[in-house]
Amino acid sequence: MARVFVVINLVVGLLLALYLRRETAPQVEPEQRLAGVDANAYAPGVAKPVRAAFVVLVRNSELAGMKRAMRQIEDRFNQKFNYPYVFLNDVDFTPEFMTETAAMTHANVSFGKIPHEHWSYPEWINQTYAHECRQRMHKQGVFYALSESYRHMCRFNSGFFFRHELLQDLDYYWRIEPDVEYSCDIDYDPFLFMQRQGIKYGYTIALHEYPETVPTLWSTVKAHIAAAPEFVRHAAGMRWLSADGGATYNGCHFWSNFEIGALSFFRSPEYLAYFDALDRAGGFFYERWGDAPVHAIAAALMLQKHEVHWFEDIGYYHNPWLNCPQGAAARLRCHCDPAKSAVLHYWASCTREWVELPDANATVPNSASALISQLPSASASH
Repeated sequence: MARVFVVINLVVGLLLALYLRRETAPQVEPEQRLAGVDANAYAPGVAKPVRAAFVVLVRNSELAGMKRAMRQIEDRFNQKFNYPYVFLNDVDFTPEFMTETAAMTHANVSFGKIPHEHWSYPEWINQTYAHECRQRMHKQGVFYALSESYRHMCRFNSGFFFRHELLQDLDYYWRIEPDVEYSCDIDYDPFLFMQRQGIKYGYTIALHEYPETVPTLWSTVKAHIAAAPEFVRHAAGMRWLSADGGATYNGCHFWSNFEIGALSFFRSPEYLAYFDALDRAGGFFYERWGDAPVHAIAAALMLQKHEVHWFEDIGYYHNPWLNCPQGAAARLRCHCDPAKSAVLHYWASCTREWVELPDANATVPNSASALISQLPSASASH
């Protein structure tokens, strides 16, 4: 019986891989993605075709892992394109960190400290209660249950990174983290591709969130939708977020340790109001809301499907998940194993489900009232 189950899994995986190769082939070839751009535009120190940078939230203690990640992104992409790096930390960077990371690239590097108000408890948070919540989650075995810094990080990435002074002259960002791996040559400019195609958010892996980390996130989101119906611009995105018509959240989110995005999306009045509603609810501290589901819920409901792009062609690994291109041509520029790609596993089925989602402009109501009327009341679910 076990052998039959294994065979069935292999067949399903093969069929899915064939489907993905057919459905997710790039619509624009790499050479076309750079059409009309002077090659000298990517020289070190020269203004790039897109106002963009790598944005890195990192600790001094993560220097070795950061250098490993930079070596990967430089070898695979940035030695040709020379986009700058912006490093952010809640404390001052050490001279050692700044010297050694700057030596890894010919591109410009900047180092910034996060303002205290963006990495601390807001005045409305009851810190005694927050401590009790952390202890309770620890007993439940929740990852990072006791960590205060993890919660500050998630809140910062949800609502403040795009406000930092070092990002004010940027239109796009590419988030990277220590110890990530890039397994494929990237022979085009993803920033330029996104700008030309009108893409606002890009990802490589989409997963299911641990439900015990976000027990009241969805009810808070629904309360915000009821108060601000203009937040919903893509009603079909609800299908990706909920399997029961909006009653509950299925946990689907874009894994945000890799994301390439338009900063205008996060700076929009609609996103800022959404974040403020979540922040006031206290779930970043009383629970363990992550920036990934916060970003994903906003992207799914605020953006059209064509404005969210799966970078299937970028080989990417962050422990324990891998995105590896499935097409035969990709194997000539990649060293990853496509059979181990997250998209072939249930826990990352959200990746496939977004690809399959219709870009249903015609089904988006003139207002969000039709969608809201179909949802249970905000107080009825968690």
